[in-house]
Amino acid sequence: MLHVIWDWNGTLVDDLPIVVECVNAALSEIGESPIDGDDYRNHFARPVHRFYESLLGRPISDGEWTTLDRTFHERYADSLDRVPLADGAAEALDAVDAFGWSQSILSMWWEEELTACVARRGLDDRMVLVQGNRNDGGGTKAAHLRRHLATLGVAASAAVLIGDSLDDEAAARELGARCVLYDGGSHHPDVLARTGVPVAVTLTEAVDLAASIGS
Repeated sequence: MLHVIWDWNGTLVDDLPIVVECVNAALSEIGESPIDGDDYRNHFARPVHRFYESLLGRPISDGEWTTLDRTFHERYADSLDRVPLADGAAEALDAVDAFGWSQSILSMWWEEELTACVARRGLDDRMVLVQGNRNDGGGTKAAHLRRHLATLGVAASAAVLIGDSLDDEAAARELGARCVLYDGGSHHPDVLARTGVPVAVTLTEAVDLAASIGS
């Protein structure tokens, strides 16, 4: 039986416009110009300080990173009630249930805020586990995926990670899990396709692709 691990930001929730708002608030704090969604998707990377360096075309100082990271997270936390579920999210979760699989959420957003968001949307009782970031602001996902799988007691070979970023694919590859990428957030679809893993336009298609690679 497969286990589906959902990413949250940019996957189950459609937060790209709000993320761009928050990045622009952070950039303003260090005197830099605003960006748009294409700029974000063209440059997004983890660790996140690499994203800002790519975006600005220069190294960022420790002080700038502290300001950027703090401002982004403060603005995003203030915007949580405006973050909608992605189109088709409910149907995709139903599809996982219909296959008889278990499912969980693993996000790089702070865990306390994540679990509250998932509960407010009535999704917590559908997940066997909801985990977020505890102490690694701006880092990569692989270590968090390792912890998630260990907590679940699920072998990586029995899991499919559905996410929106190159970091999701890299984490799944490092741990030996399968991966489906969703064109909903961090990168343009041609960038996702270069990874060689299946890329879905909708979340229900993502579940169908998970079924095809997990069979």
